[in-house]
Amino acid sequence: MTFYNKNFLKQQCQQILGFYDPRVIDKSGGYHQNFLDNGEVFDSNFKQLVSSTRIIINYANAALLFDNDDYLAKAKHGLDYLENVHWQPEINGYAFTLDNHKPLDNTQFSYGYAFVLLAYATVKKAGIITTNEPLLVTFKLLNDAFWLPEHGLYADEISTEGKLSPYRGQNANMHLCEALIAAYEATQDRRFLSRATTIAENITFKQAKLSNGLVWEHFNEHFDIDWDYNKDDPKNLYRPWGFQPGHQTEWTKLLLQLHRHSPEDKWLEKAEMLLNMAFDHAWDDEHGGLIYGFSPEYKWCDDDKYFWVQAESFAAAAMLYKLTDNEKYLQYYTNLWEYCLAHFVDDEYGAWFRLLDRKNTAYNNEKSYAGAKCDYHNLGACLEVIRSLDESD
Repeated sequence: MTFYNKNFLKQQCQQILGFYDPRVIDKSGGYHQNFLDNGEVFDSNFKQLVSSTRIIINYANAALLFDNDDYLAKAKHGLDYLENVHWQPEINGYAFTLDNHKPLDNTQFSYGYAFVLLAYATVKKAGIITTNEPLLVTFKLLNDAFWLPEHGLYADEISTEGKLSPYRGQNANMHLCEALIAAYEATQDRRFLSRATTIAENITFKQAKLSNGLVWEHFNEHFDIDWDYNKDDPKNLYRPWGFQPGHQTEWTKLLLQLHRHSPEDKWLEKAEMLLNMAFDHAWDDEHGGLIYGFSPEYKWCDDDKYFWVQAESFAAAAMLYKLTDNEKYLQYYTNLWEYCLAHFVDDEYGAWFRLLDRKNTAYNNEKSYAGAKCDYHNLGACLEVIRSLDESD
């Protein structure tokens, strides 16, 4: 079976959306974000900014793909909640978490703002909003609070007392690059593309020179590598220790998106290097799939399998195949889909499982939960491959 075609990918999008369609809307406001494998909702009062925005993105993108008014309505429902509940006028910012629609944590994370910007870019593309103003306002909030011009990168976290954390990370910057590319596509405002390019150059070239060309996760306030940050916690959900194969391949995808808008050999060359290093050091020949993390010595430090790592990697492999005609990348893509269909795709209830051990056994029956998964990565990866295929039509 070939997986490199639009019909297959659209079927996979429908399979994912079918899990959420009948149960994602919280009639009291926003989206339900915590689901067991069978679709049962748990912890219905808890909501997190990244999941709220990612589900908006899912449905706005799905509306564009399928020309579906119900998906538009679902995206608009989430946008209303973002603007009227997550947004807290008294702090001029967003509540990161909510309990029963009341702020639980008002810590400001640039990671969260990345997805606010991406949500606005996506609803602009879908025609839900017609003005660029919300994107420009979000960009200004980000720049005023987090931009570090001396490094050409963003800081990560501001406490509720207004103190900027000394921690610096690549993950927030990676997702900001993603959001800025989308903002450019939605507005054609080159300020967004320029900033995305600056981030990409500084993370994947300047910072990566400090770590043998690969993207390391953690830095101090001077953007020097912190080799020990969370070394005793390699499974940390947001800030794991070690090289993350999924982030190498996610950067592959972003560099190829930049190459789409500003073709340069350096983007393609770096993209290939990152993808190949990820597969060389993280592919599990025995049990399939890409493991989660490896050490600076290229030894596995977390051999779990995460859904998003496989998804970002198949998108990156397909995009590289499109640009290079190198059959190796098509084989990577095919191998990943065979693995995901065997182990991650839930044929019974829909959507994907989130986390498996090395031997592909689930740890629990929680399919999605706030801040950890809403099938954004795998849906988006399918859409990115469809876009790549559309460009060749």
